[in-house]
Amino acid sequence: MNRRYRFRRAVNYVNLSTPLGLLISVVGGATRQSGPNGLVLAFGYRYRFPIAGAFTVGNVVLTRRDSLEDQLIRHEGRHATQWAWCAGLPMLPLYLVAMLMSVVVCGHQASYNVFERLAGLDDGGYPRAPLWWRRGAGRGGSG
Repeated sequence: MNRRYRFRRAVNYVNLSTPLGLLISVVGGATRQSGPNGLVLAFGYRYRFPIAGAFTVGNVVLTRRDSLEDQLIRHEGRHATQWAWCAGLPMLPLYLVAMLMSVVVCGHQASYNVFERLAGLDDGGYPRAPLWWRRGAGRGGSG
């Protein structure tokens, strides 16, 4: 495993985000297996929250599915790096604020969420919703 992924794995253990992710996987009834680049893939997560097809806490990628596509694993791996850069648990409120701001500016929780954009909207399967004030552009006339 590449040195940067070993470093990310260590940081996410020390900042307690990976232990939290492992706890969530146990409570959620997921089966865990080693994934690429120090990730832990947790399949069969039984709760419907959050809504996403997969979500990451520390180095743990949780999903209700039985498998994940490579591009989604890469996307979630970028979130694992974000957990390390955010020093662990501060990622939660920062992500929620970014999600709220995205909803405010375009009506979609991911399209303008800085964390999702940096992780790759296309790899995460998210749309590129236009900004509210850009939707009427080009229609001519005024209200």
